[in-house]
Amino acid sequence: MAFLTNPPLVAALLSFLFAQIAKVFTTWYLDRKWDLTRLVGSGGMPSSHSAFVVGLCTAVGFASGTSSVEFAVCFVFSAIVMYDASGVRQHAGKQANVLNQIISELPPEHPVSDVRPLKDTLGHTPTQVFAGACTGVIVGSLYMANY
Repeated sequence: MAFLTNPPLVAALLSFLFAQIAKVFTTWYLDRKWDLTRLVGSGGMPSSHSAFVVGLCTAVGFASGTSSVEFAVCFVFSAIVMYDASGVRQHAGKQANVLNQIISELPPEHPVSDVRPLKDTLGHTPTQVFAGACTGVIVGSLYMANY
């Protein structure tokens, strides 16, 4: 467990954990129901993927400086992950939703009528990605300021 002595990694993990826990509360606020599956699920508010990579990027900025190669790599990686979360994965989730609707309308004798529904909470809205990024900046900064 020596890797847990790496401050940027710990900051990233804490950012991810905070975002996952926050999803339980945002789901309760929006739907008025407690859903503990949000602790391990993808999608939702805030984006834990964004929090994870931005928490890492923020901590690396503190540890190595924002002009370092390490920060540049983290920044580019973060941008790719956030673009993917709000673009490609969100569209895949919308497609899964449409496919689920089509399958539900098939007659029972159709060969694919008994296919399990596809997971449709894959991606994030830009607001969810932004909230995740803010979570990463805040948690990463707080951790590194107190390290």
